[in-house]
Amino acid sequence: MSMLAGAALLASAFFGTGAAVAQASDVPAEFGTDWHDPVTAAPSVDRPHTTSCQVTLADVQFRDFTPYRGAYTPPQGCGDRWSKVVLRLDGKVKGRQYDRLGYLHVGGVEILRTSTPEPSPDGIEWHVEKDVTRYSDTFRSAQDVEMLIGNVVDDTYTGVIDVHVTLTFYAGRPAERTPDRVLTLAGTPDGTTLTTPRNSERIVAEVYATGSGGGCEEFWYLTVADPASYSCKADHGPYREVQIKVDGRLAGIAAPFPNVWTGGWSNPFLWYVLPAPGAFDVRPIAYDLTPFAGLLNDGRPHRVEVSVVGVPAGQPGWSAPVNVLVWQDAHRAHVTGALTADRATDIADSSVYTPGSENRLATDAGHRLTVSGYLDTSHGRVTASVTRTLANTSVHRWTDGENTDGIDATWSDDQTVTVVGHGPARATHTHRTYTMNGATTIGTDNRLRTVLTLGDRASAVELRDGRRTTWSRLDDTYSGDAAYTLDVPRDQRHAVGTSTERYRLFGSDGCYDRSLSTVQGVLTEDRSGC
Repeated sequence: MSMLAGAALLASAFFGTGAAVAQASDVPAEFGTDWHDPVTAAPSVDRPHTTSCQVTLADVQFRDFTPYRGAYTPPQGCGDRWSKVVLRLDGKVKGRQYDRLGYLHVGGVEILRTSTPEPSPDGIEWHVEKDVTRYSDTFRSAQDVEMLIGNVVDDTYTGVIDVHVTLTFYAGRPAERTPDRVLTLAGTPDGTTLTTPRNSERIVAEVYATGSGGGCEEFWYLTVADPASYSCKADHGPYREVQIKVDGRLAGIAAPFPNVWTGGWSNPFLWYVLPAPGAFDVRPIAYDLTPFAGLLNDGRPHRVEVSVVGVPAGQPGWSAPVNVLVWQDAHRAHVTGALTADRATDIADSSVYTPGSENRLATDAGHRLTVSGYLDTSHGRVTASVTRTLANTSVHRWTDGENTDGIDATWSDDQTVTVVGHGPARATHTHRTYTMNGATTIGTDNRLRTVLTLGDRASAVELRDGRRTTWSRLDDTYSGDAAYTLDVPRDQRHAVGTSTERYRLFGSDGCYDRSLSTVQGVLTEDRSGC
């Protein structure tokens, strides 16, 4: 995946549109029964000025855990090659409801993983847009559609989740070559297998890895090991790493993004208007498996496994569906090659527990993997090498009874992909950093307060023969501070909260900068500029 394709993964979702900003006199003293619809500072998907066609994928209400199943038919009048394909989800819900996780599959390919906002009694609406052009191969033929946002509706939780999902196809040629094939893993009694075309010359796996709602793995970054006394335990503490293996050989490693859903940190008042980064459009982890293409191109099924390091044995809590994107050599029926290097360091994972009036768990962990291979293509021998380095440091502090519970954590995920042969030598460097700094406290007056800052940062640069050709930098930062009274009826919580988000994306393709602020659910700032 090129640097520009990586940037598309960094900034592909759009929630809400610009809205009128409230005056100071319109801001209530505390949360009421309604608030601004969810919105985010992330940019919308750029759309070409060409002929477009729209197809409805789903128009459904979710009341339970029954998946919606339908059928997709390719659009008429826009050809079968598109410059862009844009997914749009329009949702609405009212009453009382938890945040819920969901997915959307077309032909078994996961094209959206999402969660939902928590509604007001009066009701809210929200919108998600995503560039799904890379799944064009799937959209060229009729497919089954499956979607689920698991929900519970009863006398207490009254919110029915109503969604409408469309795909809009824009005629023309895409800015860069899309995958020739989009594959999913096949289930077998021994696990899952992948069979790629014998002329594959580039292979990228996408893994939509999420810690599930309702259990300790939703808050995996807070887990501790014995002998520490804490409500969420893990054998070795909070370090998590998403691995992919091919025939038992380690093929890719990645740091999972610390997703926070809209009920997260025991305080939905943080998220009613501004969700945490990525909450409504979960970004997949991308693994470049091209060094393994020589092995995979033998026409046989190969075992592919995804696992999350650090999850206690036998404990559920993670979902990790896989798509495989394949680019083929149009001038050769069989591309041969070999894996030439597969080197990994031992995982460094140290958690030091210091008991006291404020317990402390300091974690320092990391891992490094290099894989290399070559392919003899119709345009000569091409060598690909991928090096990925992960690091995690965190300090978790909590009191007995967990009336104070906080963390200061940083995750980094550095990757370099180098391709030599068939033109200038190409190298893509991507550096991702995720940060979390916050605490929840419960006072003697039974007021729960959460103060939290989340950061999603990335930089990418593409070099050709050592010269920079394209580059980008992303900084998406959320900060919130909210409080309410526990164990009282909703109208006696006296909830208050402020939140801000600033999303900056700039580089060789231009600049985007937007800031949003809210007070008690009212949008008080919406500012753009570079």
